[in-house]
Amino acid sequence: MKIDTYQFFRLSLEEKKAYSQLPNNIEGYGQAFVVSEEQKLDWGDMLFIMSLPVHGLEPEKLTNMFEIDGSQGLRMNYYPPCPVANKVLGLSPHSDATGLTLLLQVNEVQGLQIRKNGIWVPIKPIAGALIVNIGDVIEIMTNGVYKSIEHRAVINSEKERLSIAAFNSPRYGITIGPLPNLVKDNQEKYKTLSHDEYLRRVITTKLDGKSLLDDMKIQM
Repeated sequence: MKIDTYQFFRLSLEEKKAYSQLPNNIEGYGQAFVVSEEQKLDWGDMLFIMSLPVHGLEPEKLTNMFEIDGSQGLRMNYYPPCPVANKVLGLSPHSDATGLTLLLQVNEVQGLQIRKNGIWVPIKPIAGALIVNIGDVIEIMTNGVYKSIEHRAVINSEKERLSIAAFNSPRYGITIGPLPNLVKDNQEKYKTLSHDEYLRRVITTKLDGKSLLDDMKIQM
């Protein structure tokens, strides 16, 4: 998969555009969370694929062997070098709107940073290891016991950086909200929404820290 990711981003722009995102769809080649023509774009390319559940085959041929309830999306990221790296971001600060994110470094160029106690901390890639981020869905479902991780991607002035992210979410059709047995004294900290409404908010909210979670919080 690392080789395929390298090869895809080395295609010409015209070849990559054959896989462009369709309107109102996050799958394909392009940039995520572009909600207006005025916003500043991130310095990076993406290829996003919904890998689970598998569509296009006769369901019984797969369900007889596997029961897959959740969904998974794969995004291949390419961050080209920039001579003024301190003036751009590869990926704006945000927390993932999913449950858990598994991140694989394709090469050894550092770029991921997480926000801890108001400070951006660089994460050094470890060969053969995955980075696991808690997403907003886990924070909501645990009523804030587990916190989603705010992170960003910075750019190297001389070297390109590539990564692969797998976004794992609960199955379609469920409601997104605090689990009842994790709510103490009827103090729900987050709203409960249908899966469709939650996704609508996700795809219409630009990357901006934990703004999606802030919108989901119940004002006490």
